[in-house]
Amino acid sequence: QLQLAESGGGLVQPGGSLTLSCTISGSTSDDYSIGWFRQAPGKEREGVLCTTAREAVTNYADSVKERFFISRDKTKNAVYLQMGSLKPEDTGVYYCAVLSNEYWCSTSISTGYHSWGQGTQVTVSS
Repeated sequence: QLQLAESGGGLVQPGGSLTLSCTISGSTSDDYSIGWFRQAPGKEREGVLCTTAREAVTNYADSVKERFFISRDKTKNAVYLQMGSLKPEDTGVYYCAVLSNEYWCSTSISTGYHSWGQGTQVTVSS
């Protein structure tokens, strides 16, 4: 059974950068996609971006295009969310999750993601 754990959150000033990590355990293969999501206080969880098993497909939410990037390191069973030009509205708890489709992914939370991590808090404030 897959288990995911996010780390790397913290407090950052507007315009700053931060890299989150999603460590994956309990899998003998990598034939799945990974999505990153976030949830701001009082708001619903929303998709940020996702990537397929071999990073052939990456999808971004419009709000993070050209600011956020995703990458996978299969040697470390990790997926990274590189965030730049951060804004106060990027504040929230960030989660990673698995989609059991190695060829396609979506930032829609209703797609069927599972094995959610516990989340890591990102606060963008001066």
